Amino acid sequence: MLKILDRYIIKTFFGPFFFIFSVLFFIFIVNIIWVQLGQFMGKGLSTWQIVKLLFYLGVSVISMVLPLTILLASIMSFGEFGERYELAAMKAAGISLTRVMVPLLGVTAIMAVMLYFFSNNIIPDFQRKAKNMLFNIAQTKPALNFTPGQFIDQIPGNMVKFDKIYGENAENIEGVFVHKKASTYENQQTILAEKGKFIPAVNKNYLKLVLYNGYVYDDNFAGRGDNVRLKQPDQVIKFDSLVSHFDISDIINKAIEEEKITDDYRFQTFNELNKTIDKTKKDNDKFFTNINNDVLNQTNSVISYMDTKQNRAKAKPKQLLKLDTLKSEKRLEIINNAYSRLDNLKSTVEGKGNEIDPGIKYYSKVVIYQQRIVTYSFTCIIFFLIGSSLGSIIRKGGMGLPVIIAIVIFIIFYIINVSTENMAWAGKLNPYLAAWIPNIVLFPFGVWMTYKALTDSQLFDAEKYKVLLKPITNLFVKNKEHKRYQ
Repeated sequence: MLKILDRYIIKTFFGPFFFIFSVLFFIFIVNIIWVQLGQFMGKGLSTWQIVKLLFYLGVSVISMVLPLTILLASIMSFGEFGERYELAAMKAAGISLTRVMVPLLGVTAIMAVMLYFFSNNIIPDFQRKAKNMLFNIAQTKPALNFTPGQFIDQIPGNMVKFDKIYGENAENIEGVFVHKKASTYENQQTILAEKGKFIPAVNKNYLKLVLYNGYVYDDNFAGRGDNVRLKQPDQVIKFDSLVSHFDISDIINKAIEEEKITDDYRFQTFNELNKTIDKTKKDNDKFFTNINNDVLNQTNSVISYMDTKQNRAKAKPKQLLKLDTLKSEKRLEIINNAYSRLDNLKSTVEGKGNEIDPGIKYYSKVVIYQQRIVTYSFTCIIFFLIGSSLGSIIRKGGMGLPVIIAIVIFIIFYIINVSTENMAWAGKLNPYLAAWIPNIVLFPFGVWMTYKALTDSQLFDAEKYKVLLKPITNLFVKNKEHKRYQ
């Protein structure tokens, strides 16, 4: 049974908790509205449809909102206890700070467990509903919005500009410019056309564009050296009509998931994600093995060519040829061929590296998503330890200093979270470790803050720091004492 003191502590905690949770949830929802605003504009959606869609999308932010709410609410509630001298009264009555923290620690542990089941069972279902609803919107309304006379990069991998757009569904265009985005050593392509028209494609992941009266400019640079690139002429093709298909699956996957897709990792529970991780790992291992064999075979080919034992025309058995003993023409031929083979091998290795990156990134995404189902629950407990300790030390309630301190702590947590995530996506950090590093970093800080609070540490006492820094400040302060008193 809860005692009167426990009920009072819990009641004081939940007062700011519900207020802060509502404010933070609204802020995150506004952020979603801002991000998705382009998807809503000009779609003809009803107010109820927009509210329903935002609710589906907003449910997923609870896993981030709850830890921050616990941090803020614990700082504010314990700060109010200290500001109203209730902590001092409790200690005078023989009630330790540990005894005050226990009921709220139990409440936080319950919320952490609830967050785990919520993230594991409810959020995936709402994610599926949100993606399906967005897909249905995209099926009946245009998925892309173009502005006449402006360069737009909405189509992945391309930069486009249309001088004029008209028609009932804005399907007719004039003054077409389409440029394929490519790096310095990739093939470049630019298309210019007088007019064109968007036509529904059979595959919904593609955008079909029919162009009329134009030119295609091609620069075949891929895999060519700098000397060849300088001499490479442009290839120009004139056409009366040209049909182009643009892959817009990235756009669909960012905001819209095809309704029939049910194996997206964001729709799965913790145990289901284990199977996805195992399958992804096996696929990556198989892919890496094939790439390793290809590179190894090409490397062996280069080594075999460079091994002068293959040139046995003028050499005795098991005798190596020296380049100095060959004629200059033959020597240059061997060196040029060897350089070309090495250059091709380097290009192959770089190309294979680019093929490996998507597999590593996807594997890291799945692992981090799975681990965060658990890590955010532990974050709730860590944030409570930090918040309750800071509140009892600073002894300030309200929305002033406690909010500033909580925001600083959360920003540090968020920066660590994002940094480790990007490192894992790039293959520079184990994704399991990346998901847990924020908690690993903040947990010792939470324990240290709890120790300081239990020992009545004057952590934010300015006079204490002035005494510690007095020997240093005296070096920069002139002695103003009158000479006759010396």
